[in-house]
Amino acid sequence: MGNIGHICTEGEGAVVRAVRDFVITVLVLALAGVVAGILWSLAAPRPPYVVTGTGPLPADPSTQALIAADGWFAVITGVLGLVCGVVGYGVSRGGRPLPVVVGLAAGGLLGAHLALLVGEAANLGAVSVAASGSPVGSSVPLVPGPLALTARGVLYAWPTLAAGVFFVLEGVAGYRDSPLRHPFGGDDPYGPLSSHDIDGR
Repeated sequence: MGNIGHICTEGEGAVVRAVRDFVITVLVLALAGVVAGILWSLAAPRPPYVVTGTGPLPADPSTQALIAADGWFAVITGVLGLVCGVVGYGVSRGGRPLPVVVGLAAGGLLGAHLALLVGEAANLGAVSVAASGSPVGSSVPLVPGPLALTARGVLYAWPTLAAGVFFVLEGVAGYRDSPLRHPFGGDDPYGPLSSHDIDGR
């Protein structure tokens, strides 16, 4: 009975450690998402809007600012995904990779959504909107429009890259340490070559 109780205690401890690793990973990536949102808000350009009697309207519907905002979001979250994947792999080398990689996927998705919410809410780093392709006259006041994400698919860049880098590094390490690379324990199964074998006599 004592052995059974000991095994149960060890199993419960393993579950607690796995949950702890998962929660910590998600929380760290969530905090990184807040920072990413601020960086995105500072870096992404604003589309120019004209102030009319009915409210602000896009000054140039074909502006590239919307595409640039998506690109900046993809770059910032993509770089964070790569960094998180490498760091997560390094931390999990102690023996519990599964909770960490699951936390990277869930935390990356949460972090990307937080980055979107924070970036849209902060709306920092307003750029000059003096140059615009608007057909209206130059006397119409222009204001920087709100920051928005038009290509929602970039929200998955962070979790995909984080988990992808983790699996690549895990696969490389597994192949490097695999006994299949040295099926004979690293020794030549035919033994060292002798002078007789070399000379052919």
